[in-house]
Amino acid sequence: MTTDWTAVARRTARGRRSDELGSPARPDACMAPPLSETEICEAEAELGIAFPDQYRAYLLRRSAGGAVNRLRRSVAGWGWQGDSDTNYDLLTTAFPHPDSYRAEEEELDARAPSADDYPDESAYRAAWQQWDAEYEVFQERKTSGAVFIQDNGCGFATLLVVTGPLRGSLWFDGRASCDRILPLQLDGRPVSFVEWLTRHSMDLVGW
Repeated sequence: MTTDWTAVARRTARGRRSDELGSPARPDACMAPPLSETEICEAEAELGIAFPDQYRAYLLRRSAGGAVNRLRRSVAGWGWQGDSDTNYDLLTTAFPHPDSYRAEEEELDARAPSADDYPDESAYRAAWQQWDAEYEVFQERKTSGAVFIQDNGCGFATLLVVTGPLRGSLWFDGRASCDRILPLQLDGRPVSFVEWLTRHSMDLVGW
C-alpha cells in the first residue's frame, strides 16, 4: 500500500498552533507571575505530559514566562505564547536522540526524486511532492516530545524535552544552518534547566 505523504503531512501540521496564543514577549521584558499548583496540574493533564522537575519548579515559584516562552491558558487551551513550532499532537511521543534516525535520514535523502528517472515533468512533480511531504513529516517528528521553549532568532530555537528517556534535557535546533539538532552541554555534560536559565544557548552548543 502506497502512503499518501501529502495527506500525512497535512494531518501532522495540525498539531502546531499559530497566532491564537499571541506574540512572544522579549525575554525578561515582563515576567509573568508564577502559576499555581492547580494550574500546573491542569496544564499537564490537558497536554498529556509531566513537566520536568526544574521547569515545573520554575513555573511554580518564579514565573510562567521571563526567559522562556510563557505558558498560559488561552481560547485554544494551555500552550506556550508566541510558539508556532511545537507540535502539540506529538508532545506525548518520546523525543528521539538524533543518532536514532541518522540512517533513516540518509536513506530518505538518497530517495530524492531525479527528473532523469521520470518520463515527463508532471510525473516528476508528483513524485517530488510526495517525497517532499514525507521529508516534512520526518523533520516534524525530530522534535516529538519537545517544547520550543525559547526563540533564538534566525530560525534557531532551544528545545526542552518533556517526554521519553531524555526528558528534562535541553537541545539546540540548528537546522536553519547545519541541519542538526544538538545537545546543550556545560563542562562536557548535559546542562540543567536551572543552569541554562543564566546562559545563552549558543554558548552551550558544541558546533
